[in-house]
Amino acid sequence: MNAPDRFELFILDDNEKKVEWKDETRVPNTAVFTFNKEDHTLGNLLSQRLHKYPYIQFSAYKVPHPLFATFELRVTTDGSISPKDAIIKCCRDIVQDLETLSRSFTTEWLGKRIVSEGEQERMARERDHGY
Repeated sequence: MNAPDRFELFILDDNEKKVEWKDETRVPNTAVFTFNKEDHTLGNLLSQRLHKYPYIQFSAYKVPHPLFATFELRVTTDGSISPKDAIIKCCRDIVQDLETLSRSFTTEWLGKRIVSEGEQERMARERDHGY
């Protein structure tokens, strides 16, 4: 097949930045962030997480063209924090949440594995002793 591997769609070119941003001059405390080589997964996650902060007045993303892995995130704050700082805080909070999820998942998985191995050992003993 001539199609490139899917992961290649998410590798940055040599002179390409992951995130670019510009202030929106028509609306105060607003900026538009362009995320390159990303898709709806991150766009929706950031947009929805930003809604949880009291200083966010507006947050939404759009994908300008479905064939290009790029989205634009528009953020408006109440002025107590800049849109850029809001995005940075949001990203840090998401990373922290994902670390918590990973720890919880690993703990749960290990617990189930220990129980499963104990159950298998018990069944093997019963089988060997004819119970």
